[in-house]
Amino acid sequence: MQDKSPQGNSGQDAPARHLALQGASNFRDLGGYPTADGRTTRWRHIFRSNHLGQLTAADVEIVRALGVRSAFDFRGVEERAAGVCVINEIAVHSLPIEPTVVAALRGELARGRLTAPVALELMRESYRNYVRHNTASFRTLFGHLLEDRAPLVIHCTAGKDRTGFASALILHALGVPDDVIAEDYLLTNQHYKRDATAATDLPEDVRNAIGSVEASYLAAAFEAVGAEYGDLETYLRDGLKLGAAERSALKERYLKS
Repeated sequence: MQDKSPQGNSGQDAPARHLALQGASNFRDLGGYPTADGRTTRWRHIFRSNHLGQLTAADVEIVRALGVRSAFDFRGVEERAAGVCVINEIAVHSLPIEPTVVAALRGELARGRLTAPVALELMRESYRNYVRHNTASFRTLFGHLLEDRAPLVIHCTAGKDRTGFASALILHALGVPDDVIAEDYLLTNQHYKRDATAATDLPEDVRNAIGSVEASYLAAAFEAVGAEYGDLETYLRDGLKLGAAERSALKERYLKS
């Protein structure tokens, strides 16, 4: 399957952005995106996905053919144990960010205060907390991006929130414009297939709110960047330790002219 969005691919011969795996619905390539300096992100270097614990035999062959060597896993301890990567030769690096939203939703449900707007705000708050409390995990990811050999994959459980923010940071660091980053982020709503058995104790409208992405979630994370660091460039430099040399090295590795 190949996305036809005008900024998603750089021509008719571009590789498929979304790989339609049976056991990972949100496996996508961050290649082919334009940057402000006229370059593009390299295809088949960085992938983003939901977790790799339910890949079929056919999926495994597809991922092996891509040459993926490393996985950077933002799932918490219990999440990782419930869905171990099924491709033995992939080196999995754990960068844990424990999930908080479902527990918070259940707390609001128990207090009789749970509505869809409450769920949306809890989602936004979780994104703010990526900046406030989990910057170290994203900093470690960039250290790996500067050292590990591509192709590589970044993922969490659904590949939409922790992975979505990480992917946005990567694209920002590489100089991809905001509107293109937003487009990539929202592709989750086209490709992610929700687990129908998850959080069935929550109301359907609440499950819809947490089972998709919306622009306000990512915006909340960048609002927190502004509040905590002043601006995104300062966050990249001071929070993620990406100075001029590191930014240049990232671009050399992951961009093409």
